[in-house]
Amino acid sequence: MDSHKLFANTPPLRMFFIAAIPGAVSMLASALYQMFDGIFVGQFLGATEFAALNLAMPFVIINFSLADLIGVGSAVPISVSLGRKLDKEANNIFTCACLMIFMAGIIVGAVLFAAAPLLMRLMGAEGEFAEFALQYLRVYAICSPVTTIVFAMDNFLRISGIIRGSMFLNIFMSVLSGTLEFLFLGVFGFGIWGAALATCLGMIASACLALIPFIRGKATLRFCRPRFSWAMIRQIIACGSPNFLNNIAGRITSILLNFILVRLGGERAVSVYGILMYVDGFIQPLLYGMCDSLQPAVGYNWGAGKYSRVRAIEKCCFIASAIVSLAAFVVILLFPEMLARLFMSGEGEEFIAMAAGALGLFCITYVTRWFSFATQSYMLAVEKPLPASIISVATALVFPVILVAVLWPLGLTGIWLNLPVTAVLAAILAFIILMKFRKELHQPDVDVRA
Repeated sequence: MDSHKLFANTPPLRMFFIAAIPGAVSMLASALYQMFDGIFVGQFLGATEFAALNLAMPFVIINFSLADLIGVGSAVPISVSLGRKLDKEANNIFTCACLMIFMAGIIVGAVLFAAAPLLMRLMGAEGEFAEFALQYLRVYAICSPVTTIVFAMDNFLRISGIIRGSMFLNIFMSVLSGTLEFLFLGVFGFGIWGAALATCLGMIASACLALIPFIRGKATLRFCRPRFSWAMIRQIIACGSPNFLNNIAGRITSILLNFILVRLGGERAVSVYGILMYVDGFIQPLLYGMCDSLQPAVGYNWGAGKYSRVRAIEKCCFIASAIVSLAAFVVILLFPEMLARLFMSGEGEEFIAMAAGALGLFCITYVTRWFSFATQSYMLAVEKPLPASIISVATALVFPVILVAVLWPLGLTGIWLNLPVTAVLAAILAFIILMKFRKELHQPDVDVRA
């Protein structure tokens, strides 16, 4: 579908179903694979490998964070430029962003590969625990130059109106990665490095397929001779900073919590925290998929001065986010033991009870988490990266670190309560920010090209 007609003329509710539902399905496919990744490692390899995966995962996500900074950061100005009918400017930002992501993949991958042994030692991991985490991380580092672009291409496809194509590509990536991981671990008997290799191969195949419509000139966005400028780079960095800071801050928090967990409860505590993160990794992508899929439409209409359409689209985003979050709260509250057994069925009743108790506290997160998440996405889509960054960093780093100290007397229970209390504080902060910008967000429509 032509992106100009899609974003400018489609009724907001229909726009939600056209853009957000495929986006949510895409992220659901990705979330299901991430969950099966943990299940396969936990069931086929064992508890030590599962703990090692969770120890290495924050660094794996850091590996993708710089590419995500550029991909998300370029998507906003590209959408706004298209809304202002500045197609050549949009194509230049797109081309430059792809080149920047490739170079970032080389640099970050090389640094992580070289630093991996030191990082594991600093985390307090020893013996097989450290070796397994090292193997997992280094596979991602080696593949970084050719895998990191896949998430940015998802944004670019949606901006070009290839929404269902983006959805099918994400489903293909998840199915291929899951199939390869099952073969590598369950049939061929590979070690934990096979789990990482399966994911990377799925990403590489999907990235190659995603490039086809752009190379053939069949998409709204087209490759052109790149014209870099400091103004463009600053704009990309500013608009991508909320997601980047969220990734970095969140991983710093995970590293800190893993550091504490290794000392409070050893591998078992790290494994329980890993289960919480896998459950969150299933729900948060649904929220991200809905909100992020609507950003091109919001940015386009913001650039075109159609502010009433922006508000109508965002209303759908807030309502849908609330429904998904509250449904997640109910499911986790009712079935904590079943979720724990999905990952670590062979660890005994004591471990299952510990994990179920942690899940029972953790599920409270989703009563309020949706509000700050949708607000952050809203701010980013209308070119307000600073308030979006404030919500992001506060949610991912500032509040959790403060709460580590505040809840320290509760021991492991304090760690499980960290995210629920953080979500409440983040919702309050998001409400304050919305009130601060309410006049600008409720301004009447204008014709910016008049």
